[in-house]
Amino acid sequence: MTTTFFEELNSENVTGVAYKNVSLKKNVLSYFANTGNATIADLCKELNLSAPKVTTLLTDLTRDGLIKDYGKIESTGGRKPNLYGLVSESAFFIGVDIKQNYINIGLSDLQKNLVKVSEKIPYHLDNNKESLEELCTLIIDFIKELSTPREKILGIGVNLGGRINYTTGYSYSFFYFNEEPLSRILEAKIGIRVFLENDSKSMAYGEYCAGVVTGEKNVLFLNLSHGIGLGIVVNGHLYYGKSGYAGEFGHIPLFNNEIICHCGKKGCLETEASGWALTRMFKERVKSGCTTNFMPLSGNLDDIKLEDIIEAANHDDILAIELIAKIGENLGRGIALLINLFNPELVILGGSLAATEEYIRLPIKSAINKYSLSLVNQDTNLKMSKLGERAGIIGACLLVRNRLLSLS
Repeated sequence: MTTTFFEELNSENVTGVAYKNVSLKKNVLSYFANTGNATIADLCKELNLSAPKVTTLLTDLTRDGLIKDYGKIESTGGRKPNLYGLVSESAFFIGVDIKQNYINIGLSDLQKNLVKVSEKIPYHLDNNKESLEELCTLIIDFIKELSTPREKILGIGVNLGGRINYTTGYSYSFFYFNEEPLSRILEAKIGIRVFLENDSKSMAYGEYCAGVVTGEKNVLFLNLSHGIGLGIVVNGHLYYGKSGYAGEFGHIPLFNNEIICHCGKKGCLETEASGWALTRMFKERVKSGCTTNFMPLSGNLDDIKLEDIIEAANHDDILAIELIAKIGENLGRGIALLINLFNPELVILGGSLAATEEYIRLPIKSAINKYSLSLVNQDTNLKMSKLGERAGIIGACLLVRNRLLSLS
């Protein structure tokens, strides 16, 4: 019985010639994924393989439903060559982007097209087993509603905030209850292979591949939400550092205050420049007598969420706008430090606070000009995220696709 590519890919017993063929098939898929449709001659030149070998690889991948012959194309002379390319619906990938009070889930096909998206599904992220069980239930429910055959869903990318080691599948900030990696726990409950990733890195990758980036190779993505995350792209690749934790930008000690950060230390950037900080400041100002056009229906200040303050600002609430400007200036001071260090081509502002657009961007830009070296920042563009809420799910889908199929 003939073994399919996916069976070979997931087998631990593939060695010798079979292993080499799997690697060559990955190279063919990678070429199609990154370049588009191609002829046998194109593949021979790019992969430095003979025509008979490329033909054999294409025959196998066509048999497995991954590749399709799209027919003849025009030629300058001689016989017209056939054009080959990926079959979009041959494989699918799920991206799960976990926020503090909801999750976004999306399904993409082999050619990076989003097929189905469910945004802002109510969910509260708590570091307990009940929250983990609810997360699994929501993912399973999403899969049940799909018309896509389950066997064609090759993997799930799950984004979480905090310290994630994507190579081992461990999360050290949430759901660290067992010796077993969180990715394995999720796999056992859902029944599909799971890849864990830090949310800011995944959002950065989504924006880099399918968002506002237009040729830049050195990019910083700021995830401005309840906390502050940073995704670093260096020469077109995500930068992880030695253990995978690079980008803990929110915990740079920039302020001399007595506010204890979620990390347990004092003076972190997050204590004065995050969604948590904005929510705390808003409540303090209202308690001190400042007026606002927004109050929760319950009349209880403790019920105010970050999303409520963002909505208030976008409806011209003066207090919300004033505090977002203060948060923006503090952020700009930190971003100026990043620009001085990395000299990036582009800085992208994303996450929930980016939804306030100019209210957050203008004070950030002003602070960058004030605190960074002019010779450095004049080469750095500042842009808002193009993908918004979908940056995380697109990034998660692309990362799991690339890792599972070893695509570049």
